[in-house]
Amino acid sequence: MVTLVSHALFAWPPKAAVARPVAKAKIYAHAKPSAALHALFVDQVESITWVYKLTPETINLPTKPDVPEIEVFELALKLPDVNHAVLRCIDKAIPFPILFVLRYGGHSQPVAAYKRPSDAASGQWVVGDYHAAPWQKDGVVRPGLPVALDLQGLYEQLLRQHLVVSARAGESLRDQLERLSLLSAKQTAAAKLETRLALTNQFNRRIEINAQLRTIRTELHALA
Repeated sequence: MVTLVSHALFAWPPKAAVARPVAKAKIYAHAKPSAALHALFVDQVESITWVYKLTPETINLPTKPDVPEIEVFELALKLPDVNHAVLRCIDKAIPFPILFVLRYGGHSQPVAAYKRPSDAASGQWVVGDYHAAPWQKDGVVRPGLPVALDLQGLYEQLLRQHLVVSARAGESLRDQLERLSLLSAKQTAAAKLETRLALTNQFNRRIEINAQLRTIRTELHALA
């Protein structure tokens, strides 16, 4: 029996294959990382490979101004995690949306940030927060790419697969990401209140904190 995996790892079209090593030195030359960030590359990343390039020529979908092409980069890791500053550095060096696949110990993890052209500065890109789907064992059957009308639609569908909350009916990707950001902030606030509650013995203060917690939990339920 085969296991079908559908969390952001796909059977990429063979025609889109690049399989080209990316020298860390080229990333450094374009992104100019600090000494501390350079050290993270050395400590955490074994190698970087440009594995796929999704373009009109390789997957037969037209471009859109915000998504002229999509890159898939594979990072072989020395550790079971990578600092997102490393991914941001690579995103800074490459002027196209990137889907990252982290590899470690026979497993893969898809990670990506919403990347779009800047509204304020021509030629610049804005990179949002990074989102990761669960680690998945290598060698399982992967689905084909989702159906889309153009590269932007495909990119948005692929990126949504990384998110921990599903899109609501008619919800744009930007709105979904904003809701997820608010949800994360509320979760952090709730955790802090729970810690304060555990450390508070004063009865009146506990009543106040519990009231704040109820409010935040109601907001969390509305955002989920």
